[in-house]
Amino acid sequence: MTVSPRRNRPRRDEHAHLDADQARHGVPTVQQWRDGDWQVRGISGGASAKTYRCPGCDQEIRPGVPHLVAWPADDRGDLTDRRHWHSGCWRARDRRGPAVQRGRGAPRYG
Repeated sequence: MTVSPRRNRPRRDEHAHLDADQARHGVPTVQQWRDGDWQVRGISGGASAKTYRCPGCDQEIRPGVPHLVAWPADDRGDLTDRRHWHSGCWRARDRRGPAVQRGRGAPRYG
């Protein structure tokens, strides 16, 4: 009697395939907040190539820093309304007031 060895690795065709863009940028989910429903997608550090300004803290999100992007899920906006947020700022946005938007010529501190 011949016994074949046990297969320790799952077969590749048994798993759902994600395209490369979804694997890099994440899959958007809908989150419900007091101000409406939002499409939210996580951005990995490797997929982040530009500098953004977080609307929650008014600080820069540097390239290579994992963060998320959010935009209205209903008919109030479109993809031009996307904003990049630090993950912690997004989670705390109901608990803090709006950030002070500084002009380019304004002093940084004070």
